[in-house]
Amino acid sequence: MPRKPRNDTDTSDTPSSHPLSAVLGHSFQNPSLLSEALTHMSSVPEGPHGSYERLEFLGDRVLGLVIARMLIETFPGEREGDLAVRLNALVRAETCEAVAQEAGFGKYIAMSAGEARAGGRRHATILADVCEAVIGALYLDGGLEAAEAFIERHWRPRLQLDLRPPRDSKTVLQEWAQAGGFGLPRYSLAGRKGPDHAPTFEVEVSVEGHKPAKGLGSSKRAAEQMAAEKLLKREKVEGYE
Repeated sequence: MPRKPRNDTDTSDTPSSHPLSAVLGHSFQNPSLLSEALTHMSSVPEGPHGSYERLEFLGDRVLGLVIARMLIETFPGEREGDLAVRLNALVRAETCEAVAQEAGFGKYIAMSAGEARAGGRRHATILADVCEAVIGALYLDGGLEAAEAFIERHWRPRLQLDLRPPRDSKTVLQEWAQAGGFGLPRYSLAGRKGPDHAPTFEVEVSVEGHKPAKGLGSSKRAAEQMAAEKLLKREKVEGYE
């Protein structure tokens, strides 16, 4: 994406000296983009404008595009289904949260005093959202190249951790249950806590003839995956011993 023409009288176009510039590998020509990416909605009561929500929307798409390209190049012989499983594992909220923790985004997030006291700077959902928003800000300020450089640095090691396609725990549990004649696993919401913008879900999975297992996650899907994984580990299913 082309940048706007340089105007020497426009101070908003001065490269940013934000402490995160070194971590991001980019000095922002428009520092307000990075500020927006690090602003929680609790500190902008007038609505989503000014908070990271809109940049998060963009960053999610940019992350998916770059990871898809990386996967196509790294695993040229893999089928679409295996690539999709890898993609889902790499762009899920838990991965974005881990990157945000590594990059130290938490201490730079602008939020209300109440949100901060409630542990907002450490909340998984907030960190994951901010990570995507920062990617969106990098894309708008420096184009795809700037966003790619950050994603390559933080996602490439994760992509290469296991050269085998990752296993989807819900799929494995379903296959195991059906093969054993137990029918389909049943998932139910066991609880939910936290504010609406950063909830934590507890999901219970049950398989006929077996003790249920529970999992926690920042989304229902993540909690279901955790519950399925716990049941598979408890039953010592192959690959989960």
